[in-house]
Amino acid sequence: VKRTQRIASLKVGEQIVGRVVDTLGNPIDGKGPIGGELYEMPLERKAPGVIFRQPVTEPLQTGIKSIDAMIPVGRGQRELVIGDRQTGKTAVCIDTILNQKEFYDAGQPVFCIYVAIGQKASTVALIAKTLEEKGAMAYTVIVAANASDPAPMQVYAPMAGAAIGEYFRDSGRPALIIYDDLSKQAVAYREVSLLLRRPPGREAYPGDVFYLHSRLLERACKVIADDDIAKNMNDLPDNLKGIVKGGGSLTALPIIETQAGDVSAYIPTNVISITDGQ
Repeated sequence: VKRTQRIASLKVGEQIVGRVVDTLGNPIDGKGPIGGELYEMPLERKAPGVIFRQPVTEPLQTGIKSIDAMIPVGRGQRELVIGDRQTGKTAVCIDTILNQKEFYDAGQPVFCIYVAIGQKASTVALIAKTLEEKGAMAYTVIVAANASDPAPMQVYAPMAGAAIGEYFRDSGRPALIIYDDLSKQAVAYREVSLLLRRPPGREAYPGDVFYLHSRLLERACKVIADDDIAKNMNDLPDNLKGIVKGGGSLTALPIIETQAGDVSAYIPTNVISITDGQ
């Protein structure tokens, strides 16, 4: 083991679309290396400041009538999907990805990133197969940190997904990211923190587990339409500066799994507050 003296990052480009990658951006779908021009995106990055944002005005059509009619999701918004196991949280999110095909066919794709954290490899393979069969992989990237992967990989998988989403967002295009699920990320983060002898807090989670989720979800936003202002965005990777355009968005649908419907547990209340109770 040796240090590289570099910040953890992954390489993102147009050809990452339709692929299944791990936390570090290495393809794991057996289709060979990712080609084309690649941009190095840091896993950890500061969220855009308030000057570089604009209010959410445009809807993200989920294609699910009850959601679009009653609780519409805006492009650049963060909307929490919370519930017990086997209640259809993933199904709602996968349906949302499948329903973006209409925009892809119309030549205005919403790029989708599905982040699978701590799930069985067979489950992720089934989701990839479903998306492939329905023609949705043409505009989707899957980031997978399976249950068999090391805990740090599971902690950083959502950050890797966010970095891919930021590539599309900062180049002026709409993107949708699904974190499935952040409960498992918190468990992996607790495992890493306890191994590092960090003082445990409530339910043995470390004190900064709230910050873990807040800094992640804050990266989803709608970027200001003015290209000149967007080009000066804080914490922008140097190699991305040439392709920055305004008006892009990153919409986040984080998933949280509750135990016996207890939405007032530690992690659920944290994420509910970050997503403004939405």
